[in-house]
Amino acid sequence: MLEGDYLMQTQGGGFIHQSQDGVAGSTAEKVSNLSINGGSSDGSWAASAPNLQKNLGILSSEHIELAKMLLAEGQSHLFTHWPEQGVDDEEKKSFFDQVTRLNSSYPGGLASYIRNARNLLADSKAGKNPFDGFTPSVPSGEVLTFGDDNFIKFEEAGIREARNAAFVVVAGGLGERLGYNGIKLALPKETTTGTGFLQHYIEAILALQDASCKLVQGPCEAQIPLVIMTSDDTHARTLELLESNSYFGMKPTQVKLLKQEKVACLDDNDARLAIEPQNKYKIQTKPHGHGDVHSLLYSSGLLNSWHDAGLRWVLFFQDTNGLLFKAIPASLGVSSTKNYHVNSLAVPRKAKEAIGGITKLTHSDGRTMVINVEYNQLDPLLRATGHPDGDANCETGYSPYPGNINQLILELDSYIKELTKTHGAITEFVNPKYKDSTKTTFKSSTRLECMMQDYPKTLPPSARVGFTVMDTWLAYAPVKNNPEDAAKVPKGNPYHSATSGEMAIYRANSLILRKSGVNVADPVLQVFNGQEVEVWPRITWKPKWGLTFTDVRKKVSGGCSISQRSTMVIKGQNVFLENLSLDGALVINAAEASEVKVGGSVQNKGWIIEPVDHKDTSLPEEIRTRGFRIEKVDQLEMNYTEPGKFCFKS
Repeated sequence: MLEGDYLMQTQGGGFIHQSQDGVAGSTAEKVSNLSINGGSSDGSWAASAPNLQKNLGILSSEHIELAKMLLAEGQSHLFTHWPEQGVDDEEKKSFFDQVTRLNSSYPGGLASYIRNARNLLADSKAGKNPFDGFTPSVPSGEVLTFGDDNFIKFEEAGIREARNAAFVVVAGGLGERLGYNGIKLALPKETTTGTGFLQHYIEAILALQDASCKLVQGPCEAQIPLVIMTSDDTHARTLELLESNSYFGMKPTQVKLLKQEKVACLDDNDARLAIEPQNKYKIQTKPHGHGDVHSLLYSSGLLNSWHDAGLRWVLFFQDTNGLLFKAIPASLGVSSTKNYHVNSLAVPRKAKEAIGGITKLTHSDGRTMVINVEYNQLDPLLRATGHPDGDANCETGYSPYPGNINQLILELDSYIKELTKTHGAITEFVNPKYKDSTKTTFKSSTRLECMMQDYPKTLPPSARVGFTVMDTWLAYAPVKNNPEDAAKVPKGNPYHSATSGEMAIYRANSLILRKSGVNVADPVLQVFNGQEVEVWPRITWKPKWGLTFTDVRKKVSGGCSISQRSTMVIKGQNVFLENLSLDGALVINAAEASEVKVGGSVQNKGWIIEPVDHKDTSLPEEIRTRGFRIEKVDQLEMNYTEPGKFCFKS
């Protein structure tokens, strides 16, 4: 495991340093104690860093306290190359401004970060097994089959609860890994309509809001909150995307942006902070991971505001899964029906598939927890605990350990109680890349990381932690690989690219219509950007048209049929398909007060999928990442802007 040892802090590892009375102590308090017990006001405390000592005159009292902390934590090397006072003074002050930010953004302060890093790096070098003493077993949860009575029951329960929910999307990354230089939230989830991920998410939340309010007796003024976790890379561009599009129909007060700060990089096993190669006054930093969303929510005060407003649930999701909201109503229904404190959305998982498994871990001392275990750790853990075949498929053809897709539903009251204890701190891990077997030198600097889905690790045994398994075609089609990497994926494994993500949306919509009684033609296989994918009819609709399976079934009737080469776009809530035969392209735009019935035979030349070369820089990035563009040759477009009932039958 030299290339990338993967080690997590165990439950007993501690995260926030506690004072004797159990209250987390601030760095300033610790430094004050340092000053009293051996420090001095004449600067002799800085004797281990003479170049810093020469510059004390330009530092504020706050900066001096931070300097004392850094020296106490073995960081004197940060000042080795500092010139005398009067040279680069502003850069030196800027250095301490950065230290201030790093100190304030980490629970327990920078001293806690350094100490945690030192402990984790020591465990990594020793090859300590983070699961030592734990035995895995299959946890309890709900496995849903799309469209059956049980699924419909949970969908209905979820719609009722939606007005009591808040949504949180972690969106700190750019799309560069996908071959797209914008923010990932701006990337079109599909190119038939060009709807971006953020627009789709907001429209789905607003549809949930409206549907949930309709079930309330009397007036309903629910406004479902949306929080977006951003970073330095994405914050300004996310805000600009929202403002330039009038928040896609949401009220600006419904949306909050919380910016994630980076953490310091580490140069060696002693957790010495790494300096930027081109700037001796700047500490190298990298993202800490999406687990920071919990500490940001805690420090923002939003959780208590939501609690006071009567909310019950917080739903966390990733930034590029265009299918997710098809699964959310039923999953939320499972949480409310079973009173789960934590509900992890999951999909069926093949044994040894490169996706984490939801697992119950029982320690020899009696501790238990239900968490995600990464695929490269699950198999050896099973083999080491009496399962000679390791991670193997069961009679269903899948692993009994469901695949984690990083979508969580947390019960708000218990979530607040837990974060009050931890201040939002999440169990961390470190993944240093060592140069050789001595594990003494890193190939490059490393840092501590944390994952959103590791929240359950600190929960008490009494916590009700479960999962909801959905069909993959319905719930999970992330966009996270660029064309080159996706083309190298072994045949039969998911590409997780912009190409496969878009085709998955068409497949899901086609299968939902099939389940509703529509005769949808079979797909054909085509290759785009080196990826062989199923091409179904290009069917899309706005969330307010078909939020649940029940909604869709109510809006299609008779002998509807759609050919494989067809495209259908539905923008409008009250659009009904009756005995429609579609062979071509059909676009229906209907105002909210318009009720439209569409039937008969619609045939035209339609919209054609045209392959493109992802290396063709004359094309927009969002097209190149998919390997195809849609040529809109011919279509029937219907526009209904006035209130009333309308009927179209060709």
